[in-house]
Amino acid sequence: MSDASTGTGDSADGGKVVVNRVMSLDGFIAGPDHAMDWFSEYLTANTFPEVMAATGAMLVGRGTYDVAQGMPEQDTDYDGGPQFVLTHEPPDKPDSGVTFLTCDIEEAVATARAAAGGKNLEVLGADVAAQCLRRGLVDEILVYVVPVLLGDGVRFSPPGLGRIDLEPFSNTQSGAVTMLRYRVRK
Repeated sequence: MSDASTGTGDSADGGKVVVNRVMSLDGFIAGPDHAMDWFSEYLTANTFPEVMAATGAMLVGRGTYDVAQGMPEQDTDYDGGPQFVLTHEPPDKPDSGVTFLTCDIEEAVATARAAAGGKNLEVLGADVAAQCLRRGLVDEILVYVVPVLLGDGVRFSPPGLGRIDLEPFSNTQSGAVTMLRYRVRK
């Protein structure tokens, strides 16, 4: 059974809250200095089109948003739907394609999930994902493992997250990328 107020489970309006990560084989989701350009040669919108088609909105952390703004524009057909950035300080110059939220994590998930139109809400960013996991707001974790060892950077989960039990339900290979999918045990 689901709880639409928190966004957990398959609710009557559909869609799940999915933490989406690209990870190096040694467990980093970003390289030194938060670099994220290392995975673009492996992962495009066409690598796993079923995931892209299921996404209705994105909730992104401010750090991830800022790093992505500095990356070269990628030529993809991916439209993840409305993008929401959770931050303590919205930028002085707003981005017309983004809604900046300054609320708590539960309200941010509810707002972004409502905008997803019955599709999945994709959660990006280490801190935002950890907040969602701590509060039991996540239904699924999806990890794209790419064949790179970074040696340093931002770990998959921050220290102090605590134990989260997962149930594996899918693994798929597309080229050099392996997609692992887990349900979060409640």
